[in-house]
Amino acid sequence: MNKQVISFPTYTLYQDSCFKVLKKLDSKSIDFIFADPPYFLSDGGITCVGGKISSVNKGKWDQTISLKEKLSFSKRWLKECYRILKDQGTIMISGTYHIIYIIGFVLEAIGFEIINNITWIKKNPPPNLACKCFKHSSETILWAKKKNSKKYTFNYQLMKKLNQDKQMSDIWVFSRPGKKEKLYGKHPTQKPLNLLERIILATTNENDLVLDPFMGSGTTGVASLIHHRKFKGIEIDKTYFEIAKKRLLDVKE
Repeated sequence: MNKQVISFPTYTLYQDSCFKVLKKLDSKSIDFIFADPPYFLSDGGITCVGGKISSVNKGKWDQTISLKEKLSFSKRWLKECYRILKDQGTIMISGTYHIIYIIGFVLEAIGFEIINNITWIKKNPPPNLACKCFKHSSETILWAKKKNSKKYTFNYQLMKKLNQDKQMSDIWVFSRPGKKEKLYGKHPTQKPLNLLERIILATTNENDLVLDPFMGSGTTGVASLIHHRKFKGIEIDKTYFEIAKKRLLDVKE
């Protein structure tokens, strides 16, 4: 793997393992972390993509592993996130049932406190082809802070304003990413830009430093730059790193 580091005044992108890069970042240097780690659901099954039957396998990075391995993986990267996060910073993590409950356990075990359990409801979920359970139409986003922290950023009034002057709930409805967001290529678990924009606007202020340790196609970075935040992104896969690089270069701050 040819490692790359792309650096500009407002953002830095690393093509490398998140474990290697996180260790090099300064303690208490990050204002906010958004993470969309592997779900470990690639087990040879099938799904529906664009109305066609497709393999559920996304790549080696997503292959199903044991419970013990999931726990070890989650502890390893979350401990580093705890170290580099400022005392008043927060972290949001997205996932399906395959990994999110393990992450919730690890968060509390290493010193985080969960603020909210947000449910992202997808307007256009694919059908369940096996017909042996309910259609999967949501993902969970855990929002957490350090247990000893009494202050953290939550732009409550802005969220209320964006919700027709009503208190915003923890149930969010967004469609999956459209074609415009996949102009430079596709990522199998890409999040919609408007979802990440809400997250960035809710939890950070201008010039804050945002980190995404599993950057994928760079949606967190795009949302950060649009709203005048600084960004660090880590992605191990060269193909997705190149997509993210092109997307961020396209942003007009």
